[in-house]
Amino acid sequence: MEYAHVAARISELLSADFAPVALTFVDAPPDGVAVSTEAVPSSCNFWRVAEKGVFYAAAEQHFNCPVGAMVMGFELPPATGEQLGGLVQSMCDARYLDPDEAANIPTVKRKSSGIVYGPLAEFPTAADLVLLWLTPAQAMVYNEAAGNAKWTSTPMDVSGRPGCAALPLALESQAPRLALGCIGMRTFTDIADDRILAVLPGGKAEEFVAALEVTVTANAGMKQFYETAKATFA
Repeated sequence: MEYAHVAARISELLSADFAPVALTFVDAPPDGVAVSTEAVPSSCNFWRVAEKGVFYAAAEQHFNCPVGAMVMGFELPPATGEQLGGLVQSMCDARYLDPDEAANIPTVKRKSSGIVYGPLAEFPTAADLVLLWLTPAQAMVYNEAAGNAKWTSTPMDVSGRPGCAALPLALESQAPRLALGCIGMRTFTDIADDRILAVLPGGKAEEFVAALEVTVTANAGMKQFYETAKATFA
């Protein structure tokens, strides 16, 4: 599938200043895709590296963040598993995490050898997920386009820590997600405090663009109505 048009329309309709990136879980590095040897502090750091080009990162390159590696569904070697246990205990000791939460953190069920990352516009294979950094105003439009602002449906759950948990939630439900993120995500990605993570199932991208077009037009009409009403109080 050619994603260039989809990426351009998402960016245009949301007035996004961060181009969407994509990722997909694979069993081996695809032909023609660069294999990264870059050391990064976390799985979420790869989301920002993906803004620069397409690459494959093996499972072990995600192990510097045991929580992120676990959430991505990778099988952890014993040493990394021990690090994960110690990190979770530290989180509990700091009252950042309740002890009974750890076992319920969402994880990717699909087993893979690694992940292909890259700009959506250049993505060479079917994308499992599309990631966006949105302002609250952009997230409002995203939420409405996803159909989660309807009072006749179940409102969207906005997830929090860990920020990467939004990925398996979107993958399993095949529904758009929003996440406020976590302090780790904001530290490792250097994303601004006014940004929210949006996660879109790759297979729903074209469908979402169509819904986004309707939503943006509707909001433009309502803004004009409200601006006219506001002007009467000037």
